[in-house]
Amino acid sequence: MNGNGPSRLVDPLDDPVPGVGTYEDFNTIDWVREKSKDRDRHREIANKSRQSTVAQLLSLGDAFSGWLLMLLVGLMAGALAAGIDIAAHWLTDMKDGVCLTGFWFNHEHCCWMSNETFEDRDRCPEWQSWAELITGTSQGAFAYIMNYLMYIFWALLFSLLAVTLVRAFAPYACGSGIPEIKTILSGFIIRGYLGKWTLIIKTITLVLAVSSGLSLGKEGPLVHVACCCANILCHLFTKYRKNEAKRREVLSAAAAVGVSVAFGAPIGGVLFSLEEVSYYFPLKTLWRSFFAALVAAFTLRSINPFGNSRLVLFYVEFHAPWHLVELGPFILLGIFGGLWGAMFIRANIAWCRIRKTTRLGHYPVIEVLAVAALTALLAFPNSYTRMSGSELISELFNDCSLLDSSQLCGYKQPTNTSETGVGNSLADRPAGAPLYTALWQLALALIFKMLITVITFGMKVPSGLFIPSMAVGAIAGRLLGVGMEQLAYYHHDWLIFKGWCSPGADCITPGLYAMVGAAACLGGATRMTVSLVVIMFELTGGLEYIVPLMAATMTSKWVADAFGREGIYEAHIRLNGYPFLEPKEEFEHSSLAVDVMRPRRSDPALAVLTQDGMTVGEVETLVETTHYSGFPVVISQESQRLVGFVFRRDLLISIDNARKRQEGVVSASKVVFTDHASSQPPDAPPPLRLRGIMDLSPFTVTDLTPMDITVDIFRKLGLRQCLVTHNGRLLGIITKKDILKHMAQMANRDPDSILFN
Repeated sequence: MNGNGPSRLVDPLDDPVPGVGTYEDFNTIDWVREKSKDRDRHREIANKSRQSTVAQLLSLGDAFSGWLLMLLVGLMAGALAAGIDIAAHWLTDMKDGVCLTGFWFNHEHCCWMSNETFEDRDRCPEWQSWAELITGTSQGAFAYIMNYLMYIFWALLFSLLAVTLVRAFAPYACGSGIPEIKTILSGFIIRGYLGKWTLIIKTITLVLAVSSGLSLGKEGPLVHVACCCANILCHLFTKYRKNEAKRREVLSAAAAVGVSVAFGAPIGGVLFSLEEVSYYFPLKTLWRSFFAALVAAFTLRSINPFGNSRLVLFYVEFHAPWHLVELGPFILLGIFGGLWGAMFIRANIAWCRIRKTTRLGHYPVIEVLAVAALTALLAFPNSYTRMSGSELISELFNDCSLLDSSQLCGYKQPTNTSETGVGNSLADRPAGAPLYTALWQLALALIFKMLITVITFGMKVPSGLFIPSMAVGAIAGRLLGVGMEQLAYYHHDWLIFKGWCSPGADCITPGLYAMVGAAACLGGATRMTVSLVVIMFELTGGLEYIVPLMAATMTSKWVADAFGREGIYEAHIRLNGYPFLEPKEEFEHSSLAVDVMRPRRSDPALAVLTQDGMTVGEVETLVETTHYSGFPVVISQESQRLVGFVFRRDLLISIDNARKRQEGVVSASKVVFTDHASSQPPDAPPPLRLRGIMDLSPFTVTDLTPMDITVDIFRKLGLRQCLVTHNGRLLGIITKKDILKHMAQMANRDPDSILFN
C-alpha cells in the first residue's frame, strides 16, 4: 500500500476479532454486557426470521435449543446417578463378602437369585463373607478378626484409589462442589471446574469414596456432576457456548437436576436451586429446571437402581397420626439440630483452616488414609456405623412390624393377643434386651458420627454433607422417639398422654422422630428451609408430617442463626476467599462510595486512557505496567470527563490483532475511541480505531452514594466494576473485590483473604 493512498481503518465493529468479549480464568463476568449481547442476538434472529422461511425455522430451532439442552442434561445426569448408585452399592457390599454365582452381584441381588431356602434374610448360601471364603467358618474369634481386617483393607484400598485419582487427574473433583458452584453461578469463572476430566474423575472417585465407608454422602457431589454434564453439553449450542450469562441459567437448572437424582425429589431440587445455589433465577429458568428435574427423575426411575421400582431413597410406611403434644419433642429436635449445625460449622471450618495453614495440607493422601483407617477401625465393631449412611438412615426411619428381625424392634412380645393393636400398626410395647443393646450402640454411633464428620468433610475426596448430617439427626431422633414411646407405655395416665394415648394403642412412632431429627440437623448445617421440607417429604413419601418437619426445620434455623448467620457452604466460600457477594447478608455500615473506591488518597492516580490523545506504544506501556482488568476512557487528562470503559483483555487482543492484520500500525499510531479521527499530519501512520470494543454505558455512582445502595446495585445487576464520579468528573473505581475487602475489614477479618479479582 503506498503512503498517500487512503488507508483502510479496521474497525472491530465491522468484523469481530476472535477473543474479544471473553474472560480470563478467575475473573468475574459482566452480567450486563452478556445480557445485552444476548438481546442483540435475539434482535438479529427476529429481524432475519421476517425475511425467509429458512430463517424462521432457524429461529424456532434457536428457541427450542434450551429445552433440548435440558432434556439432554436430564438424561445424562439421570443415567450417571443410576450408575453411581449401582456401583456404590456393589462396592459397599464388597467389604463384607462376595457372591459365588458372580462377583458383580451385590448382596441383595445375590440372595434374590438364590433358589435355596434360608432362615435369616441376610444369609443365603450363595453369599459368603471373607472369613467363610478364607477360613471356611463364619463363627468364632478368628473369623471375626478376618472379616475385620478385610473390611479395613477394602476401606483403605478404595480411599487410596479415590484420593490418588483426584490428585493425579482432577484436583477440582474433591469436596462437595456446592460452594464453588454457588460462586460460579454468581458470575465467577473457574476454568476446568466443570470440565470433562472433573466429571469423569468425580464420578469414579465418588463411588470409591462412598464405598470406603468414610462418613460422607454422594448428594452434594451429584450436584457438581450434574453441573459438569450441563457445562459439557452447553458446548453443543452456540447460544450457550458463547454467552456466559446464558450458561449460568443452564447451570442453575443443572443444580436442580443434581438434587432431583440424588434424592429422587424433583420439586425439592428446583426449590434447592432457587433457595440455596442460584444467584440469578428468572422464571424461564424455573420452568426449565422443572422440566430437566422431571426428565432426570424419570431416567433414574427407568433404570431403577434400588431395585424396588421406587424413586424414593427411604420410603416410609407409617401413617399413624401425630398428636399436638408431640410438637414439644419435635421442637427439641429442632434445637438439637440447630446447635449441632452451628457447632459443626465452627469445628469444620477450624479444622479446614488448620489444614490450610499447617503442614497437614501438604499430605492429602496420608490424611485421607489416616481418616479412612480410623473410620474403619472404629466403625466395624458397631453394626450401626458399619453399614453405609443411607442404609443406616432407612433402618432408623423404619417402623417396626410384627416380623421385623432388626435389633431396633427388640420389644418384649405382648402376652395376650388383645394388645396387638389395630390392623398393621403395633401397640406400644415394653423394650426388651435387644432394644437396650441397640440404643447403646446408637448412642455410641451418634458420638462417632458427630466427631468423624467434622474431619471428613473437606478432605481431598468427593464428599457430601447431606447423608452424614441426616444420619446424626436420625440417630438422635430415634433415641428420643424410643424414650417417648416407653414413657407413654409406662405412664399413659400422665396428663400429657391422657385422652389420646390409651393402653394398647399405637401412640408414638419412633421412626417419625428420626425423620424430623434428620431434617433438623441438615437444616442446622445448611440453613435450608423450604427446599429441605419438600426434599424430606418427597424422600420419604410422608405427606402427613409436613407440619412437624416445618416446625423442626424452622427452629433449627433460628437456633443456628443465633450462633452465626452463615451456613456451611457460605463458610467454605469465605474460607477459600471466593469473590461471592452473599445475597442474604445485609450491609450495615454507613460508609460512602468515596471511602471504598480506589485510588485512595495515598495511592497513585487512576490509570485512564484518553479518547484520542494516546499512541499504541503508550497504551501498551500502560497495560504492561498495571494489572487492572479494565481502564476508564476520558476525554483528556485535564478534563477527566468520562467517555466509556475498556476491558484489558479486549484491548490487548485488538491491538495484537491490528498489528497482524492492518498495515502501518506501529507504536506511534494514534489509538482513537471516537467516531471520527481528528485531523493528522500527512506523514503520520494510520490511526487504530477501537470504539467498537468500548463499553459506552459504564455504570457510575457519585462519590456520596451510600455504600449499601452501591452493594445492592452490584448484587442485583451482577456488576464487575462501577465508576465513581464527582460533578461529572471521574474520581475512581469500585470493583467487586473492593467491596468484599471493605466488608471483611468492617467485620474485623483479614481483607487479603479475598484471593481472586
